[in-house]
Amino acid sequence: MALSGQQFTIRAGYHQATITEVGAVLRRYTFGGADVVASFGEDEVQPRSAGGVLVPWPNRLRGGRYTFDGQPQQVAITEPDKGNALHGLGRWVRWAPLRAEQALVSLGVDLVPQKGWPFEVRVEVTYGLNPEFGLTVTAVARNTGARRAPFGAGFHPYLALHGHPLDEVTLRLPASQHLVIDEAAIPVGVRPVAGTPHDFRRGRRLGRLRLDDAYTGLELEDGRGVAELHTGSGAVRVWFDSTFRYLQVFTAERLIQGLPAIAVEPMTCPADAFNTGTGLIVLEPGGSWTGSWGISPIGVEGEGIR
Repeated sequence: MALSGQQFTIRAGYHQATITEVGAVLRRYTFGGADVVASFGEDEVQPRSAGGVLVPWPNRLRGGRYTFDGQPQQVAITEPDKGNALHGLGRWVRWAPLRAEQALVSLGVDLVPQKGWPFEVRVEVTYGLNPEFGLTVTAVARNTGARRAPFGAGFHPYLALHGHPLDEVTLRLPASQHLVIDEAAIPVGVRPVAGTPHDFRRGRRLGRLRLDDAYTGLELEDGRGVAELHTGSGAVRVWFDSTFRYLQVFTAERLIQGLPAIAVEPMTCPADAFNTGTGLIVLEPGGSWTGSWGISPIGVEGEGIR
């Protein structure tokens, strides 16, 4: 079996995507044969959270510690250099296939009680392709236990740059605020982007700016926000519904096969939400949350596209 487990490939028109059993990861997404996201091999360990589902918290948890309903908790440190717990509990477990069709696949996992996480939450993620609109990802979380549970969700797609350097990429983010972080990459404040290098509302080239930054104050139209990335080979939109109030943007100089990529990550909450309560979702027993986001390639050159 592949290191990433069973592979689920879905197709619609010129779109094709592969999702893995381990982590329910979006391992590959192409349009007309060209990469839309930075793809990696089925026998590679997921590089730098590429395509990951980040539950029950996205981003970082300071020191792996938090207190909820008066009970202190300690989860494993998974980012030793900064002393944090990174990206939740769902990345390195096998998700069960629930439904598999030509253009759709659903996988689910139970986040079972364990050290630092004494809760029972069921998470299901559905990936669907539309020949016109591209990829839609819908997630549902349900509290199947008898006690309240803290929850946050995020997704970690790296957008392919088709060989173009980071300097030449044009990025547009519908965000009016930028989160200020400390040496552990934990937010300590929020600042307006106006008049700063972090203002991408009208779209501009990255140039020499490199990012591992969170944004909020997201502008929505008809209940959706849209971020865009443009290169000389085309453009890609990442859209998200109103449940995702934050975007993390990370520029990787060398992600896969030495090529650069940019992660545009929809998140329901920022880093350390279990401690600060910022954007935190609290699932009551029997309660649920759902959210959707997606990727729409625009004019990406590839086989079959003329």
